[in-house]
Amino acid sequence: MEFTTLLFYIFASILVVSALRVITAPDQVQSALFLVLAFFNAAALWLLLHAEFLAILLVLVYVGAVMVLFLFVVMMLDLDLQRLRGDFKRFVPTAMIIGGVLITEMALILWRGYGGATAPASQADAVSNTHALGKLIYTEYIFAFEIAGLLLLVAMIAAVALTLRHGKDRKRTDSTKQIRVRREDRLRIVKMPSEENSEGAASQSASADSADGKSPS
Repeated sequence: MEFTTLLFYIFASILVVSALRVITAPDQVQSALFLVLAFFNAAALWLLLHAEFLAILLVLVYVGAVMVLFLFVVMMLDLDLQRLRGDFKRFVPTAMIIGGVLITEMALILWRGYGGATAPASQADAVSNTHALGKLIYTEYIFAFEIAGLLLLVAMIAAVALTLRHGKDRKRTDSTKQIRVRREDRLRIVKMPSEENSEGAASQSASADSADGKSPS
């Protein structure tokens, strides 16, 4: 057995076990951590297939961004695990049907790939797949790449606009008013008698009342 084949069996075994623990772990935080382990082993399998771009993309996007968001949401929400476990049996038939469809599709793809497909033609230039993918994106598919980036930008702006709520009980900053602010709007001078003068006037009034034979109220 070759060393690459041994590594494949090791990474594949850990991937299958961690994927099973994602759906069988008693705690949702443990499920998220097992999903991170599954992503790392999937990236290792991509590296064995000499697809380093997909491997680093899987680690950066899913492990570095999506799973951090998952962990943040799971740890911030107060989930009722008993109610979720009670509904587990109700979704088992649907999950088995979907899983069966996925397994059938993967079997057909593998049978097509290893059964009747011909060997891929050798490339003229011995370059990495990252170089070849970047060359295709920024030359032949540059227009589609820019359209996809524009759509993602519009979707991000729409998400921010939808989550923005205007109400009387919500304070928001008006940049136009901040720019046009004047000195009179920021500072107001109020004239009032000092504390010493008010105490002196009170003592003088009390002494005058005592001299007239009146008791101070």
